[in-house]
Amino acid sequence: MKRYRAIAEYYDFENERLSMLRQDVPFFLGHLPKRKRQDVLELAVGTARAAIPIAQAGHRVVGVDYAPDMLAIATRKRDAVGLRERELRLVRGDVLKLDLGRRFDWVAIFFNTLLGFTTLGEQDRLLKTIVCHLKPRDGRLWLDIFQPDLRRMGEPLSRGIDPSAFYVPRYERTVFRTVDVRRDPAKQLMRVTFHYRWFDDRGREHRERTAFDMTYIMPRELRLLIERHGLRIERLYGNYDGSTLSGESPRMIACCCLA
Repeated sequence: MKRYRAIAEYYDFENERLSMLRQDVPFFLGHLPKRKRQDVLELAVGTARAAIPIAQAGHRVVGVDYAPDMLAIATRKRDAVGLRERELRLVRGDVLKLDLGRRFDWVAIFFNTLLGFTTLGEQDRLLKTIVCHLKPRDGRLWLDIFQPDLRRMGEPLSRGIDPSAFYVPRYERTVFRTVDVRRDPAKQLMRVTFHYRWFDDRGREHRERTAFDMTYIMPRELRLLIERHGLRIERLYGNYDGSTLSGESPRMIACCCLA
């Protein structure tokens, strides 16, 4: 399976147009105590898009990722806003083998990250990591993934979807992106390919792409996965407005505790 691997310098700029990424962190922060600082572990922290505002809200955050180029950007962004290491610590590591030797009030996995772990074995290892890092009495898991659209899941191949353009300051480059998705229902697997193209100052076209696998999880499967690791879902939302999950909900946002 091909694990998600972003083009690091593109990541923030290609995703900043997504409204959900302006809603997910405020919704999460609304569930944290107002006057009690929390210890938060974010898995797959990436460029610290979520970790930085969580730390700025007064919480102590540890962010883990396996990609050094993403962590380099995260460090650059953290330092630029004046956060210190004790407020936001960034760690390079494999979340499937992680052992930080401490427990947290919250473990958070944002923006469909769980779906990049495409086998049940990987998901089990990830949940074991989470349980080992949760405080036993009051620890909470925050998990945010999309709810599958069954109409779209029935299409074996979607080409050229979600067209967009974004500017990358570091390269002084405007990039055009489209997405292909090939689906295998028997394996409950999607191969997602991002196609990028841009033009240099001589008008020459350049192309680049990155491909990765994702799975998708139905609501009942999510409950079973959570419960098999001694957790239970306290709240299951269908969107960032706090609405209850329904068949038309775009998201599955689970707040979980140890059973």
